[in-house]
Amino acid sequence: MVARVIAVANQKGGVGKTTTAVNLAASLAATRRKVLLIDLDPQGNATMGSGVDKYEVPMTVYDLLVDEKPIEEVMVKNTAGKYDLVAANADVTACEIKLIEFFAREVRLKNSLKPILDQYDYIFIDCPPALNLLTINAMSAADSVLVPMQCEYYALEGLTALVDTISKLAAIVNPDLVIEGILRTMYDPRNRLANDVSDQLKQHFGDKVYRTVIPRNVRLAEAPSFGTPVMYYDKSSTGAKAYLALAGEMLRRLEEKSLAS
Repeated sequence: MVARVIAVANQKGGVGKTTTAVNLAASLAATRRKVLLIDLDPQGNATMGSGVDKYEVPMTVYDLLVDEKPIEEVMVKNTAGKYDLVAANADVTACEIKLIEFFAREVRLKNSLKPILDQYDYIFIDCPPALNLLTINAMSAADSVLVPMQCEYYALEGLTALVDTISKLAAIVNPDLVIEGILRTMYDPRNRLANDVSDQLKQHFGDKVYRTVIPRNVRLAEAPSFGTPVMYYDKSSTGAKAYLALAGEMLRRLEEKSLAS
């Protein structure tokens, strides 16, 4: 077993990126998979959403990338989502400035993951909503990129730019990087524009677009303030069911891929 490393990225904020990282990690952990979530966003939302206080946590991604502490020392084991976590807080902002000083700065995350790749099934990296050195570290460490996006006109423009950036980055730091899938979030089927954008996505990206859509859901929005993934906050909510369905779809896809190869 070697972990599949998936970066959850979109340079546009507010698209459900952290919500996806936290709830997909929890849903896969619920299927008895070993999961690690790495919070690379200085806002530390994935950390708080996992039930870990970002102000109290002894070590963060900063210690991992700048001080090169072993990842086992940095991580928080068995969070509220039943997965392990490498936390982030405001210190991570300084991390980027420090990284500039280092040689091979874009592969520091990749190198720090090497000792534990055989201990997990999935490693998710919640990227900051910007294309900076932290995101480049995520892209060079990842096997693939999962892109959550809202079905809005501007989101479609942003996606084209993101896909272009991913292919450019891949050429430089990680030639094996692929798009894992495109996830439609905050979806309202009554909205005509959402349906139009959704159709354009499917035309453009085909089966890269997950069949599962994540609806707008109050429970999904409330869960982070209780420091828990939605499935442990309200497992009967449409949000919880959608992320469990997404986990199932992801597992099926990877099984089909490994059978085909």
